[in-house]
Amino acid sequence: MTQQYQTIYEDNNYLIINKPAGLLVHGAEHINEPALSDQLLEKYPELAKIGEDPSRPGIMHRLDKQVSGLMAIAKTQEAFDHLKKQFKKRTVDKKYIALVYGRIARDEGVIDFPIERSGRSGRMAALPKTVKGELELRGRRAVTEFEVKQRFINYTLLKIKIKTGRTHQIRVHMSAYGHPVVGDDLYGTKKTREKNKKLNLGRIFLAASELSFDDLAEKRRHFKAGLPEELNVFLQKLK
Repeated sequence: MTQQYQTIYEDNNYLIINKPAGLLVHGAEHINEPALSDQLLEKYPELAKIGEDPSRPGIMHRLDKQVSGLMAIAKTQEAFDHLKKQFKKRTVDKKYIALVYGRIARDEGVIDFPIERSGRSGRMAALPKTVKGELELRGRRAVTEFEVKQRFINYTLLKIKIKTGRTHQIRVHMSAYGHPVVGDDLYGTKKTREKNKKLNLGRIFLAASELSFDDLAEKRRHFKAGLPEELNVFLQKLK
């Protein structure tokens, strides 16, 4: 059964949804499976004209398939353009909850390794900030802030804010920091991939929990979502 999104808020200009893990945001030529974009068009066929790409009707940003959480959908072209400017200026605030492997001693920190797509594997890779004492010029700037919410024996629960929106940014940065996200096989180590198999979570322990932006009246809007039930149940097992 295809996972269905949950509506958190709706007005004439915006739709704020909670995307479940397992639901693709939009399809592609080589991907033929139900997606969030299909569900949106079924309920709001007029969204087909909103945005810059018909395959992403009103969709302002994306979440990986196995990640859940809040997303903003523009219902009018005016709302789309207004929100796009904020994403460009990085004034949209996005916060996430992640469970990572290992115990992080610091209460908070900033990860700012540049990120680029690997030519060999096609996946994203974090680069060192300097090479032989010189600044690394390759890759794109990426900044991830984190603070510890709770520590377990072999895991750490984090609240994460991203200053930039690079592909797989949180997953790449946490892996490069030595603490891969639980459930993430793509950027995990051989050891954590083996652990993922045993844990059998069936998704990545990463959820977009807060989203803030200015509406068309320049009023700041803030939306919040709790952790999905399967993640809460998983945390209870760790205590």
